[in-house]
Amino acid sequence: MATRGSRSEKAKRIFQQFDGNRDGGLNREEMAALVVAVNPRVKFSDEQINAILDEVFRTYAEFIDPNKGLTYDGLLRTYDDGAGDVDRDFDALGLELIAADETIKGSEAAASSSSITDERAVEAQKKQRTAAWAVSPNHGIVFDETWKLVDDLEILVKRLKSKQEKDGKLKSDSNNNNSNNNNVDAFSDAGWSRELGPSSEVSDKRIYWEESSHDYGVFVKELGVLRSKADGARSREEAFDGHMAIGRVLYEHQLFKEALVSFKRACELQPTDVRPHFKAGNCLYVLGKCKESKDEFLLALEAAESGGNQWAYLLPQIYVNLGISLEGEGMVLSACEYYREAAILCPTHFRALKLLGSALFGVGEYRAAVKALEEAIYLKPDYADAHCDLASSLHSMGEDERAIEVFQRAIDLKPGHVDALYNLGGLYMDLGRFQRASEMYTRVLAVWPNHWRAQLNKAVSLLGAGETEEAKRALKEALKLTNRVELHDAISHLKHLQKKKGKNNGNGNGGGGEGPFIVVEPSKFKTVGEKTTLRPDLATALQIRAFQKVTRLGKCDVEAVRKEMRDNDVPVSYSGSGGPTKSIRKPNLEEILRRLLNSLKPETFQGAIKAINEKILSLLDDSGSGRVDMGMFYAVIAPLCGGHSDKRKRVAFDALFWRPVNEGSSQITKTDAVKYIKLLRAIYIPSHGMSEMLEVHGEEEADSSMTVTYNQFLAMFDDPDWGFGIMSTILKLEANDRNRHGNQVCSVCRYPVIGSRFKEVKARFSLCNQCYSEGKVPPSFKQEEYKFREYGSEAEAMKAKCVCFSMQSHKKPIAT
Repeated sequence: MATRGSRSEKAKRIFQQFDGNRDGGLNREEMAALVVAVNPRVKFSDEQINAILDEVFRTYAEFIDPNKGLTYDGLLRTYDDGAGDVDRDFDALGLELIAADETIKGSEAAASSSSITDERAVEAQKKQRTAAWAVSPNHGIVFDETWKLVDDLEILVKRLKSKQEKDGKLKSDSNNNNSNNNNVDAFSDAGWSRELGPSSEVSDKRIYWEESSHDYGVFVKELGVLRSKADGARSREEAFDGHMAIGRVLYEHQLFKEALVSFKRACELQPTDVRPHFKAGNCLYVLGKCKESKDEFLLALEAAESGGNQWAYLLPQIYVNLGISLEGEGMVLSACEYYREAAILCPTHFRALKLLGSALFGVGEYRAAVKALEEAIYLKPDYADAHCDLASSLHSMGEDERAIEVFQRAIDLKPGHVDALYNLGGLYMDLGRFQRASEMYTRVLAVWPNHWRAQLNKAVSLLGAGETEEAKRALKEALKLTNRVELHDAISHLKHLQKKKGKNNGNGNGGGGEGPFIVVEPSKFKTVGEKTTLRPDLATALQIRAFQKVTRLGKCDVEAVRKEMRDNDVPVSYSGSGGPTKSIRKPNLEEILRRLLNSLKPETFQGAIKAINEKILSLLDDSGSGRVDMGMFYAVIAPLCGGHSDKRKRVAFDALFWRPVNEGSSQITKTDAVKYIKLLRAIYIPSHGMSEMLEVHGEEEADSSMTVTYNQFLAMFDDPDWGFGIMSTILKLEANDRNRHGNQVCSVCRYPVIGSRFKEVKARFSLCNQCYSEGKVPPSFKQEEYKFREYGSEAEAMKAKCVCFSMQSHKKPIAT
């Protein structure tokens, strides 16, 4: 890090380089030239340049001469504040530092060397003994006494490190065993703004201290003495400076718990200062406390916004880290808002744009994600993580060939990029290129040997490529890494395929993935008994049930939805049509869902939000306003929540009754009832519902004065053709989809039957839910028509068998 003296000299040389008219100020044209010149790899648009200049001239208004522009002191201040890197800019411009005393030759040079210059050199040398952050006048060390604390603390940390290394207690997650240095940062970067300045001083190699050791206890005691010295400073400002410096040193050495204590103390000393809240938020995030981290960043944001221009340059970083902490809680929609704010404030913030694109991808908004990620790559062409997420977004949009190219670019930039390798393997799997997929998963395992999903997918891709023995070995390796029941089923399935292949002697009727089958048209599938589900109904119900599982709505008791409506009312707003609605923005809706699904882990909740956004919110917010009618939303999710079916329907009705147009009445309007039923079908039964949605607006005027009672609503809801009669089948799946039928396997896919079992009464073969819904039957049982009976469990099948035997015994002749 340059000393203050060299920093000012470099800033002066940069200023002189672009002060073309030599008037002592940089006007907008000269500042634009500076921005372009120090970012030679970036192609700025006129809009981006203007946005940057607007921000600079607004933030540093006190240094702006109306007739000349930004003064030298103003440019120096931008570098001091961390808005730019003077060393990087100086090198980018190819300038040379010619100090004033260097121009003096011979004996005059020695005579001109003042004591002030000597003192400055000594001070710079002293400061270079510690972290580079300390030389910054804005967020570094201010008081001389603080330097003594820092020096003493460095000695304590080095002593602790030496002892723990000697005892073998100090651990790190370094990837030094990899031959390729690119693997050290193998995973997608979260864009974490660790520090207040533009650079990050904390190593990417995470260090784990042994906190239970005697040495660590001694260190904490000695650290307490230093903290007491800081508290005993002559002024509140000096005490603050001491605790901030102690926290920064501890943070740099990844002693995050101890650093947090210091930053918290600094917060107490100066509650309205941005820096300690920001640093405390960073510590809390690293320690895995995302909620507390978010709270600290919100305090930092409040302090920055109320502090005027002093902290304006920090707002983008606060927004970014706030977004990351929200993502840590699973709140992706909310995170998008803050990433967007950061990108608006700082259009060149490529990390904010990358994070925005990744979060948009995470909620299923692929086109918007592609746009943000392409912008991030435009600003930073070698950004491997942005390439990886862009490729994933393109794949989700069906642009597979382009996605392969972009994935490959990410891997070229970072050969050990786990996310890019893993996702490219999945893309090859989707395209049926199984050999290439297995190669990608092999490369993932070379970087991350205990990645059980990669091991499992490798097995599946090898199976697809026809390498059954290799697939079996890979599956066993996956089983060693995670003891999941699906892997036991998969191994049983492979064993069965091998036996069958041996019996068929390679004649094509046996192994190689799924068993052979023929698809029968729906009219040939008949049912026996009223309880047997029709094939089309099961196909639709299985899709809805899959959505219910992804969103975990079944884990949310419908009474919790009723309580949410009762306890947390939504203010009435007016839509473009002028009608009153209780609508809120998507991030606020996400907060409500977090309360309803509070038992979910963050990653599981993210998956739920993505599914809900894609399937429900996209239809409810058809105008693209970003607002959702909460009454209609509650009504739409109620049928899939947990609880008795009657309660679910009642809450759906109450949710419509909760809407402003129905409040104060004992009934709901027919318009609302019809719109709701059609929305329900459009969301959950798209093949039937979308065309019906087009008719909704045409019926509104005709039915606007008609009302519907609860019983009439139930009749509309339960109608099998025009309502949501499919709910009875969904309830059956909820009750049976964990049932296992002993050793029974599906005659088509050969996997153990879980859920309902459909048995053909004549040929006596059995199908699982999925194969029955798709109309698949074994080719050896060709018939004009098929009659199936459904069994929810093995007990039901045994009971039916006993009844059958009982009926046969009555037909037996009596012996004489």
